[in-house]
Amino acid sequence: SMLPPVKKDRIITHLPKCFSPNAALHTKDGFHPQVRAACQVQKTDGVSFNIAKVIVVGDVSVGKTCLISRFCRGAFDRNYKATIGVDFEMERFEVLGVPFSLQLWDTAGQERFKCIASTYYRGAQAIMVVFDLSSVNSLAHAREWLEDAMKENDPSSVLLFLVGTKKDLSSPDQLAETEQEAIRLSEEIKAEYWAVSAKSGDGVRNLFLRVASLTFEANVLAELERSGSRHVKDIIRITDSSETNHKQKKKANCC
Repeated sequence: SMLPPVKKDRIITHLPKCFSPNAALHTKDGFHPQVRAACQVQKTDGVSFNIAKVIVVGDVSVGKTCLISRFCRGAFDRNYKATIGVDFEMERFEVLGVPFSLQLWDTAGQERFKCIASTYYRGAQAIMVVFDLSSVNSLAHAREWLEDAMKENDPSSVLLFLVGTKKDLSSPDQLAETEQEAIRLSEEIKAEYWAVSAKSGDGVRNLFLRVASLTFEANVLAELERSGSRHVKDIIRITDSSETNHKQKKKANCC
């Protein structure tokens, strides 16, 4: 079946800016030149469908589900329902002309669901650790959530985002104080910091476009590296990952 076209506000042609240059994964103005070049070829060369897995973790009731539903459905539900186990959303984008999807895994914050949720942590390309800007405790717990999620993943290949929610509930003084703390933690864990409000929508779309852009960029760069930047008539081609894995296995056997 043909998929409907990607929504206009999910089309990314320029690298979205970070939230705070003091706590960003990188502060470059644009996509990596190699990524741009690969996408130019890709557009004319049969498109491979890229997907990145993003897991969203954090304390119970910090607003993980609200954050996701604000982005995916443009809605804010005042009635709180705890997530049981894991929920799953798929969001489609187009980055530099290439189709790209984020799988958003919304995990339960309740202690009793932790072991269920952790089975879904594996293979994440990005981890969003969510805390409540009006609760210092939830920021203190962010580190533990991250450590749990990292047990299942290779730290060198995961992009981290530390996301403060409920920005609308904090007084300016409280916000400034918590942000200082959050930026300090971000620097320490090498995460990119964002402050958003799912209620008003403030910052939510920009955050997810940034997550999509950086995971896409990382995917393409990893793909180019894996394929040894195989030049096909001197142009870089983003190959289908299963083909690459097959080649990798061959290599592994012979060396």
